[in-house]
Amino acid sequence: MKKGVIYVLTNPSFPEYVKIGYADNLEYRLRQLNKSECLPFAFRAYCVYEVEGRLRDKDVHNLIDKLNPGLRAIETFDGKPRIREFYNITAEDAYEILYSIASISSTTDKLKKIAPEGHKIIDEYTAEEFQNSGAVQYTEQDHISHGSETTKRLYVLLRDRILLFGNISIEPKTLDIAFKTSTNICDIEIQKSTLKIYINLPSEKLKDPYKFAKDISKIGHWGNGDYVVYLNDEDMLDYVLDLIKQSYDDKENNM
Repeated sequence: MKKGVIYVLTNPSFPEYVKIGYADNLEYRLRQLNKSECLPFAFRAYCVYEVEGRLRDKDVHNLIDKLNPGLRAIETFDGKPRIREFYNITAEDAYEILYSIASISSTTDKLKKIAPEGHKIIDEYTAEEFQNSGAVQYTEQDHISHGSETTKRLYVLLRDRILLFGNISIEPKTLDIAFKTSTNICDIEIQKSTLKIYINLPSEKLKDPYKFAKDISKIGHWGNGDYVVYLNDEDMLDYVLDLIKQSYDDKENNM
């Protein structure tokens, strides 16, 4: 049986999206994608998951679509919808989806991250510098517009409570919104079905009796800090706020 890989690709040209697909030969697929002169930067593989049998990426697509149908990039052209293999999630989130699938099937040894090298590092640095130079500026409203009515409301409630901590500034970035004192206390990514919140505390320092937050210190991730928590229920707002307050207190006590 022919072996191929399900891949997660990133491109500094559009950091908000990842491409998830299947290839018998990944290097050949990358050459196909990167031959276009319309792309200022090249695609690179963030991770690959070796599978036996072709087109198993469709199973992954269906799973993501069922979990959150708002993540898939869909456009209308000539009156017809065009469904893409691009998803409005971070490469880390895509990796975690594949990791969960691999864990269920006891095939985590088939899943590998690929570290950037050579021009890929330069491309990512150049793109990041461009994003941060002021040439592209994001607003809080840009991020709010990505959410559903539920997550928009949750974000506003959480934001207003965080600002009551004290001297807090808000800094919209490419993928999320940073809340800062002398440094970031948390980063909030507004998604369709949830708020993804990175809490800027080192591993094992967060007091979390409900084990609501996930320690991500051992995996690559976007955002500051070693913890991530998802908020999609107003009933958990006070608890999540307490987790964020611990980061704020930590920064204030170490100024």
